[in-house]
Amino acid sequence: MKNSNSIEIPAVLKIGRGTLEHLGEYLKESHLEQVVIYFGDGLIDLFGVKVMDSLKETGIEVREYRELNTVDIDEIIALAFELPNHVQTVISIGGGKVIDAGKYAAFLRNLPFISIPTSSSSDGFSSASASLIVNGKRTSVPARMPYGIVVDTDVIKTAPEKFIYSGIGDMLSKITAIYDWVYEAENGAGAVNDCAVMIAKKAVNSFVRTPFAGIKDDLFLKELLDSLAMSGIANEIAGGSVPTSGSEHLISHALDKILEVPQLHGIQVGIATYIMAKVQDHRYVRVNQILTDTGFWEYAKTLKMRKEDFIEAIEKAPMVKPYRHTYLHEEKYREMAKKLVREDELLSEVLV
Repeated sequence: MKNSNSIEIPAVLKIGRGTLEHLGEYLKESHLEQVVIYFGDGLIDLFGVKVMDSLKETGIEVREYRELNTVDIDEIIALAFELPNHVQTVISIGGGKVIDAGKYAAFLRNLPFISIPTSSSSDGFSSASASLIVNGKRTSVPARMPYGIVVDTDVIKTAPEKFIYSGIGDMLSKITAIYDWVYEAENGAGAVNDCAVMIAKKAVNSFVRTPFAGIKDDLFLKELLDSLAMSGIANEIAGGSVPTSGSEHLISHALDKILEVPQLHGIQVGIATYIMAKVQDHRYVRVNQILTDTGFWEYAKTLKMRKEDFIEAIEKAPMVKPYRHTYLHEEKYREMAKKLVREDELLSEVLV
């Protein structure tokens, strides 16, 4: 667990409409005037002119820019040590892959990292870790909390709705993850950091209480992204992902191993959150309400995910992180979860 005197928080945190047009101003205020920019696939054509104009207007020098489509750790290490001299910050614009790659390259060179997600699919844009390919396997490696997080909700709206649904699922998972963490502590498996719990709770509670007419409402998207960013700060305080990743994430990680083509992380996590909220007998009515009102369930039904895959994932979940002691690390709760998958009326509509 981290020393509370040494936690990092973003020095730049801008979430709202039109923020991408002001990127140069944010960097100038932080005296970051020589930059490298990595874009996700196809994003130079979409956002390159807007970004470059903003930087040019404020005298920011772009030492290098390119599209980047790798999370292979060896390739990123090589990339990091080929960065031009005198670069002051690394910027990634895009989805999880380019953000993880840029984040780790900046970490290796001890440079500030600016995270600019173009979708709201998870809290990865604000985390202090990166998901990379290590020896052929997807692995979470240490990185650093981004120095800056810039999210343009106008950009987020242009992404397919499935990415918003994924972010909703990932955000709701904090409800069950926190409960798992407390349960672990009660069973002698680690200790709870009350500050991290408070921030994670405030994040998810602020989100679920937000009124909305549609999932692309400006207020709804801002609350979703604010809350996902706060989740990253909760993890930084805890020194790991325990405030925001519990049994529901273990189910999703197990599905990733089982399925030839997994669904988006947050979609799998959202379904697993409903399962675990019922197993924990904790706030499952609210979880179901949000998943219903946002249209998450209707989208999930179109994916034709299979009950048998979830049942297998539930059984394998404890092996994903054998050192933890979540609800699913106990057989009786795994059996409850599998029974729910088989018999719950709502899940029978969503899973085939």
